[in-house]
Order: sequence, then structure tokens, then C-alpha cells
Amino acid sequence: MSRPKAPKTLRFQPAGGESRSLPVGKKQVLNVERLAHDGRGIAFLEGRTWFVSGALPGETVQAQVLSARSKVIEAQTVALQSSSPERITPACQWAGQCGGCTLQHMSHSAQIAFKQANLAEQLGREGVTPVAWAEPLVGPDFAYRRRARVAVRYEVKQKHVEVGFRGLASTAIVEVASCVILVADLQPVFAGLSALFNAFKQPQALGHVELFSGENKALLLRHTQALHADDLQQLRDYCAAQQVQLWLQGIGEPQPDQAGQTLSYSLPQFALEIAYQPGDFVQVNGQMNEAMIAQALDWLAPQADQRVLDLFCGLGNFALPLAKQVEQVIAVEGVESMLVRARANAAVHQLDNVQFFDSDLSQPLHDKEWAKHSFAAALLDPPREGAPVVVERLAKMKVPRILYVSCNPATLARDAALLIARGYRLQKAGILDMFAQTGHTEAMALFVKK
Repeated sequence: MSRPKAPKTLRFQPAGGESRSLPVGKKQVLNVERLAHDGRGIAFLEGRTWFVSGALPGETVQAQVLSARSKVIEAQTVALQSSSPERITPACQWAGQCGGCTLQHMSHSAQIAFKQANLAEQLGREGVTPVAWAEPLVGPDFAYRRRARVAVRYEVKQKHVEVGFRGLASTAIVEVASCVILVADLQPVFAGLSALFNAFKQPQALGHVELFSGENKALLLRHTQALHADDLQQLRDYCAAQQVQLWLQGIGEPQPDQAGQTLSYSLPQFALEIAYQPGDFVQVNGQMNEAMIAQALDWLAPQADQRVLDLFCGLGNFALPLAKQVEQVIAVEGVESMLVRARANAAVHQLDNVQFFDSDLSQPLHDKEWAKHSFAAALLDPPREGAPVVVERLAKMKVPRILYVSCNPATLARDAALLIARGYRLQKAGILDMFAQTGHTEAMALFVKK
């Protein structure tokens, strides 16, 4: 009989010189003081900082160690000894196990307040305060996600296909039978996947699944080898019954199972329909996306005779609504495949006053022809890394009004400090409730040249 493995431990040297070890799985009672920027509770004990998933400020919890490094411990709440008044019962029975919704134990109103405070704290660290705080832009707290990636794995020993989402702080799959975050028309599609895949003759060919909802629904299956003919037919029958397009991806780009399949989402307020393909960046919250665009245009206040610059334009999510309001839009994106579809989207809507350019916006931009124009306003929606090169260039161009949409308050704060140092003021800022039930904070900020 083989000897069982000893628990994984972290060695450290506490005050006094005594060597102690902290095993993964150890349980510890903690008093939670505040929240980290990602929504985990923070507690302090014996010179260590604990980040505790599922805990709220003011609570006393029993937490189990997930990982440990130096004096930073990651842990998960396993029992409550005292509760915060902001604690609620999660709507999903897998909350706390699944890594998707990390704040379902917190009331929605408390989530909004936490995210607004997070934005204020990050800006404050850079010495930045807006002239005015905007009211949070709030959307639905459930059934909002129109795009999702579903984890799928075939367990050879059990001869069972796991279908669900990655676990909290883990690569393990939590098998989830239903998801309250998905939009209503994707919920039955998701719910039937486990039975479907467990009936496959060759389930080891399965990779992962992506679900999409918009003007039409779609299921993308990533497969690691050719699908068995019977399995493919089962998949086609399932998609037909669910009225879902089937897309397949082996080696190379995703391909529609049938000719003529298209994906798109609508912006009714702007009378626009934006076509896309699996792999393109699309905001997962459709209702909040349209509200975000409307607020951005309201804050930017573009005029009919102006030229506006849209950076990180993607499929034209902001550029096309802008093109309906101004004389000219210059739109810039670094992903050529999305630019192709952005140009096609503009052509479908006969918007010939928007021009698209391919540029890597993380690199110097002084030699770009589009950057030599003057603009009345600029809008940017960068990735989590932010856009220091872009804001430096916009400041040199002396663009009067800059609207910044951010998915990372820390890099927004850094870039805000750069703009303020170059003669701008932060006129207005506020959060966007794009990802309810999670710790992700999205924000919008308007900068005006002094």
C-alpha cells in the first residue's frame, strides 16, 4: 500500500524565530475587517493577511486555506459565526463553489456601493477626485449574461463528462445543472448539455462549449479530434430542437455548421444591428451595453459638425452610434478580423462617415496618419491593461473631451493621473454594473481639457 501524501504546507518564519507551517485545508476562525478590490474579505492574524472568499466586513467566519505564499493566505469561508446585515442567501446553490459569481452572498445594493467605493479608492491612490460623481449605472442582477464559456471534461475512470464552470480558485470543474446568470433563452440550452454529452460515443473528443444569445442563439463546440458521426448528429439534433445555431472549432477558426449562419446583437435605441462571430469581443451584458453607449454619448455630447476618435473600437459598438450623430468618426482597432466585421457593419447601415484603421494601440502612435488629425472628442474602451500610450497621445493632440470606459479601476486611475498631469480635469466618473454578482468593477470617466 502506498503511503498517503502529507498535506501541502507553507514554511515561514514568524516573529520570535520559531518555524511553523500552515497546511492547505487548515481551518481558522477570522474576524473580517474589509473587502479587497475583488470582493474577498480581508482579515489579519499573527502577521498574515488573509483573503477570504465568501466573507463580508464585520463577520466572524471559519475559513479554510486554499493556498499560501509568504504571509498572504487565500482562503474560503466554510462556516459563519456572526453575519453581516448585508449578507443574503445566494440564489444559486453552487455559489461559493463555482468561481463565476463571487458576490451572490452580498445584497445587490451593497455590491453597487462596494464597487463605487472601489473606484473612489483607486482614483484616490493616484490623488485623483472627479469634479462630480455620477450615479451608478445599474442593470439586472440576474439573467443578464448573453455569452458564456462552459467547461467540459471527460473523466476516463468514471466514464463521465463533467459540464459546468471552473471552481473557486481552482481548475476543477464544478458540475452545475443550471445558471441563474445566463439570459433566459440560454438557460435551457445550458441545462441540457450534461445529458447530451454523456450520451456521446466518443466524449474524449470534447473540448469546451461557448453559448451566445442575441438576434439569434448559437452553440460553439471546441473539439480536440474529429467528432464521431453519431455524436455529431446528436449535437445537430439537439441544436435544432433548441433553435440554436451550431458552430464547430477544431483546428483553426470557428466554422458554422450550416452555410448562411450569422450572429448579431441589436442596439434598438440607435437602430443598429452589430454582426459578430465566435471569438470576437462582445459585451456580455446586452442591457447594460446599450445603457453604457447612451451614457457615453450623453457625457461626450458630440455635435453634428464634429470629428470624433474612437479607440479600441472592436466591432463598432461605439463608433456606429457615434457615426449617426457626428460628421466623421475615425475608429481604430488592433484586431484585423474585428475591423473587417466593423467595416461590414458600417456598410450594412450605409454609414460612410466612419473610417476604420488597424493600429497596435500599445505602441507609439506619432507616425499614424489618423493621429495627425484634430478631434473635438475621443472615446476609448481599452482592455484591463489600460491605455497609457493612447492617453499620452491624446494629451499631445489636445483633444478637448476624452471619454474613458474602463474594466479595471487601477489602470483607469493610473491613466487619469497622466491626463491630469497634462492639463485635464476629471469632470465626472461613476461605475457601470456590467457584471452583477461578481467583483468586477467597470467604470466611465470624462476628462475635459482645462
